[in-house]
Amino acid sequence: MKAITRTLPLTPAWWLSALPLLALTVALVLTFVFPPAANAVRIKDIATFGGVRDNQLVGYGLVVGLSGTGDGKSSTFTINSMANMLDKLGVSVDRTALKPKNVAAVMVTAKMPVSAQPGSQLDATVSSIGDASSLLGGVLLVTPLKGIDGKVYGLAQGALALGGFSASGAAASAQKNITTVGIIPNGATVERGVPFQFNNQDSLTLHMNTQDFSTTQQVVERLNETIGGDFASASDISTIRLRIPPEYQSNLVPLMASIENIQITPDNKAKVVVDEKTGTVVVGRDVRISRVAIAHGSLQIVVQESAQVSQPGAFSPGQTVVTPQTDIAAREENKRLVLVEGATLQELTDGLNAIGATPRDLISILRALKAAGALHAELEVI
Repeated sequence: MKAITRTLPLTPAWWLSALPLLALTVALVLTFVFPPAANAVRIKDIATFGGVRDNQLVGYGLVVGLSGTGDGKSSTFTINSMANMLDKLGVSVDRTALKPKNVAAVMVTAKMPVSAQPGSQLDATVSSIGDASSLLGGVLLVTPLKGIDGKVYGLAQGALALGGFSASGAAASAQKNITTVGIIPNGATVERGVPFQFNNQDSLTLHMNTQDFSTTQQVVERLNETIGGDFASASDISTIRLRIPPEYQSNLVPLMASIENIQITPDNKAKVVVDEKTGTVVVGRDVRISRVAIAHGSLQIVVQESAQVSQPGAFSPGQTVVTPQTDIAAREENKRLVLVEGATLQELTDGLNAIGATPRDLISILRALKAAGALHAELEVI
């Protein structure tokens, strides 16, 4: 008895339905055959694209509904703002009789992306500029948000959300976090968009976050390999110009999606960063030191002040005299000379640990190594 076999025709419709599976299979094969470098990062993590930015908006407004934690009488601008607002609403008031304890003058800020269109919603940050003690429970009145050109780009209004609280009584008070700054999620509405047409550009500009010729050149080469042509070139140490290929004219989104996920391995200069305020030391992977001998010992000086009282005998003409006494003691640690050769970061770390260097000691040692010309790295103190 013969087995019956049936061959299914590979129609165009079948190929179209199988394309997603084939694409996933190819991606998995490439991932295993050509795994990404261990230190590889994406271009969008180390560079920004010209034109893709946020625009800062700012406005002045009033927060009402506070429970006696608003501005005081000394904040005259709050009283004037209240009077002007009420006048526009048709309410005539006496400025001298206004008490703004339930009102606070605030500055409202927001970040508007270049792609924001009228009707888009933004988060608004509200900050007190008077002597209000808390904005808890307040509501921001309609506040125009202006750009650097003085034009109104948005309006903000809504109830504030604070990340803390404050409570006080006659003899004690308690506070958590800052209560004079709050946010209004989606509290700002865009009324005017930025006149910028992203798809109409003939060229793009990439701004590298770090200034390094090797990294910039590597990005240029990877861009040209991915696009397939001589479209990218570097104009300086951190700026890359990219001409738009003809097939992507007036349709830059697919090009940007492929560019920003390109992986490269950044190559930065050797650097040591020292924060003396906290005793933090960060040593880069490419830091090297020459063969040197280090002896580091700390000198401790203790000064102790005391007073001795000389008391005269009873019924004698003498007077009571206070005589100061100072005791000084000095102690210096006797550390032996240790040979340190930092060909690699691990050897450098092992050598400094061998002499028992604490973070504070390490700061002094690194400075001395730099002065001796044995530290081959940039030493930055923040």
